[in-house]
Amino acid sequence: MRKYETLYVLQPMLEEEAIKALVERFATLITEQGGQVEKVDEWGKRRLAYPIEDFREGYYVLMNFTADANTPQELERVYKITDGVIRYLIVREDE
Repeated sequence: MRKYETLYVLQPMLEEEAIKALVERFATLITEQGGQVEKVDEWGKRRLAYPIEDFREGYYVLMNFTADANTPQELERVYKITDGVIRYLIVREDE
């Protein structure tokens, strides 16, 4: 099992219930794949450095988790097909 960190940016106009549902969906995906979510840190709505898909703001969420090597690939696939996600990044933490 390796440690990973993911940061994703959600569309700013999403309602609070939709944001909570997406955060829960991604955390559940990790646990279903045999991983463990260590920390979820919601940064909230922040201004983007540059416009992305005509959005000037985004809702930032940082998640630390431990999982096997296949989980980040599955998480990335789900990020790509989820409408509310405008940007994401998954990195492996140093040991």
